[in-house]
Amino acid sequence: MDDQKKRGFENFGRKVDEKVNDALPRIEEELKRIIAYLNDEVVPDVRRNSLKAMRIASEKLSALADRWEQGHGNPQGGTR
Repeated sequence: MDDQKKRGFENFGRKVDEKVNDALPRIEEELKRIIAYLNDEVVPDVRRNSLKAMRIASEKLSALADRWEQGHGNPQGGTR
């Protein structure tokens, strides 16, 4: 019975291996399409949005520095 179970498991393993090998070309093609989509569509949007966020943050920090300067006088003459 152990020998029969072993053969059954080996046959199952072969079938799974065969199915995976049959599916690999399709998986590789789908991955290529996903990578192309990310590179062509997602990455440029992320870059644009990141640049916009950095510009907004820069403006806010500049305004904060202006307010700080107005409220505390010359920052170089102050104490730390």
